[in-house]
Amino acid sequence: QLQLVESGGGLVQAGGSLRLSCAASGRTFTNYAMGWFRQAPGKEREFMTAITRAGASTYYAESVKGRFTISRDNAKNTVYLQMNTLKAEDTAVYYCAASTSGYYRSAGTYDYWGQGTQVTVSS
Repeated sequence: QLQLVESGGGLVQAGGSLRLSCAASGRTFTNYAMGWFRQAPGKEREFMTAITRAGASTYYAESVKGRFTISRDNAKNTVYLQMNTLKAEDTAVYYCAASTSGYYRSAGTYDYWGQGTQVTVSS
């Protein structure tokens, strides 16, 4: 099993920034592409961004492109999500996930999930 633990969520004002972290353990981190999803109350889980195993390629949803940045430190078994210019509509529980497949935008292709961290953006 690959365990994923997110941290860094919290309350921030609109226009502010947060950096989320996701620490992995239990299996070889570099075997997995990593993604971030979010889920707001009453909505489906939504793809935000993903990064390939070595970090060479990244993918973003249009709603966050230019505001969010994904990165990973394979020496620390950690993936990050830097979120800038936050908006009220970014309020959600944010999840990191690990995938061995080559298709990153679908939640169904991820093998492991963290427990989520709440991000609340006040307007």
